[in-house]
Amino acid sequence: MYMESYFDGGLAQLIGWRILGFLVTTLTFGICYPWALCVVYGWQVNHTVIEGRRLQFHGRALSLFGHWIKWLLLSIITFGIYLFWVQISLEKWKVKNTRFAY
Repeated sequence: MYMESYFDGGLAQLIGWRILGFLVTTLTFGICYPWALCVVYGWQVNHTVIEGRRLQFHGRALSLFGHWIKWLLLSIITFGIYLFWVQISLEKWKVKNTRFAY
């Protein structure tokens, strides 16, 4: 039996969340970037259905903020070399906080 996969988010919503995330990040000089990332990524995940099962994002900005500080410090200490691993670490965090909705 084949179950359909689809994305049910709209362009206007995506643009709105991205603009809000950009504004909050800019106004807080980057301190709230983890919040903006969680909001935009959470919106994308929460509007995704895989084989008939909706995904749900459980990540929280406060949790990501701790990782963000660690990644920033490691990047400074290594003169930016650690930035190559930040993207992978961020993807791992996103996947760890994504589940199928019940």
